[in-house]
Amino acid sequence: MWEPQRLSAERDLYRDTWVRYLGYANEVGEAFRSLVPKAVVWLSYGVSSSYVLADAIDKGKKAGEVQGPEAGRSTRVTVAVVDTFVWQALASVAIPGFTINRVCAASLYVLGTATPWPLTVRKWTTTAVGLLTIPFIIHPIDRSVDFLLDSSLRKLYPSVGKPSSS
Repeated sequence: MWEPQRLSAERDLYRDTWVRYLGYANEVGEAFRSLVPKAVVWLSYGVSSSYVLADAIDKGKKAGEVQGPEAGRSTRVTVAVVDTFVWQALASVAIPGFTINRVCAASLYVLGTATPWPLTVRKWTTTAVGLLTIPFIIHPIDRSVDFLLDSSLRKLYPSVGKPSSS
């Protein structure tokens, strides 16, 4: 993901504080899907998507503040916004949401066919499985999205505005 060079003392609101966890809201929403109204799940996607948009805007603003030739400023800003938005949309919303949704659906199905547990117990167990899955999928998904973007979109960036490897 594109990041302007930061001073060591500068904290990134979207990466170094509790705000980062807003990006996981949809995963929590998916884990609770069998227990809550659909509107709650959609709201969780709204929270995560707002986080993605805010982070992309923030990275664009920071890229615009980097000292450099004025002629390359709009390119730097565009690359920062697009790279951050696409990376976050895939790594924070789309892929983890789909993954947790499928894990929970499979869990609910297996519990329904393999146990005599009441539906309420199966739903709460499915929610627990979904929540417990989240920490295990984060880093593999992040690395996969890095690889995907490095192999595709990031090859299109001009070398001046190319994101540095993290």
